[in-house]
Amino acid sequence: MSDFPDDGGWARSAEAWIADMGEHGDFGRACVLDRPMLARIDAHSYRRALDVGCGEGRFSRMLRARGIDTIGVDPTARLIEEARRRDPEGDYREGNGEKLAFDDNSFDLVVCCMVLIDIPDYRAAIDEAARVLAPGGALLIANINSFISAGADRGWVAKPDGSFDYYPISGYFGERPILGEWRGISIVNHHRPLDAYMSALIGAGLQLAHFEEPRAHSGPAARQARYNQAPWFLIMEWRKPA
Repeated sequence: MSDFPDDGGWARSAEAWIADMGEHGDFGRACVLDRPMLARIDAHSYRRALDVGCGEGRFSRMLRARGIDTIGVDPTARLIEEARRRDPEGDYREGNGEKLAFDDNSFDLVVCCMVLIDIPDYRAAIDEAARVLAPGGALLIANINSFISAGADRGWVAKPDGSFDYYPISGYFGERPILGEWRGISIVNHHRPLDAYMSALIGAGLQLAHFEEPRAHSGPAARQARYNQAPWFLIMEWRKPA
């Protein structure tokens, strides 16, 4: 990890990230993840939520639009500043997912939307999410599928005509940081095999209630086809026993 920035590159990439997300999010969020994530939330009556790694606050705003009292936390000051600018009535705080500044049993919903891949000590973050979650509450996770992160440093293999052919998987079982760069963003993600996440979640005393590999449902047809050629994301809902 010595070759990677201590903050994962988020401070230097914040402006590019804000521009890339816009108001509606990138393709993966807007056209794949949002609908099934919100369906899991709408299936229950949550009152108080914590959005870990809230970034510029897009998903926190979606929770607040549903009448859920939401706190968004993120370690990057510029992203929190932008979240507050876009939602002056919201509650956005600088904070670290590996050490949450909240009491035990404080929330009936904790959301980690595309954030565990960014956190170096994901086990500590999962333990903290479980700690602040009230009995009977849910930890809702969206993450890059481990099959995809295993090949992130190689990417798609193209056919002779330039179209995408297949996505190779390499070094699946070895946990490692990966530098991702696109459209001015340069951040460190982390590949872990799925059983590493599952073991940490089970070890935190949580019980799996829902698992899904969502498909693209809107957007340009060619891009939908590419995202539906391999399981790009996963959604998990874990519950803390009542």
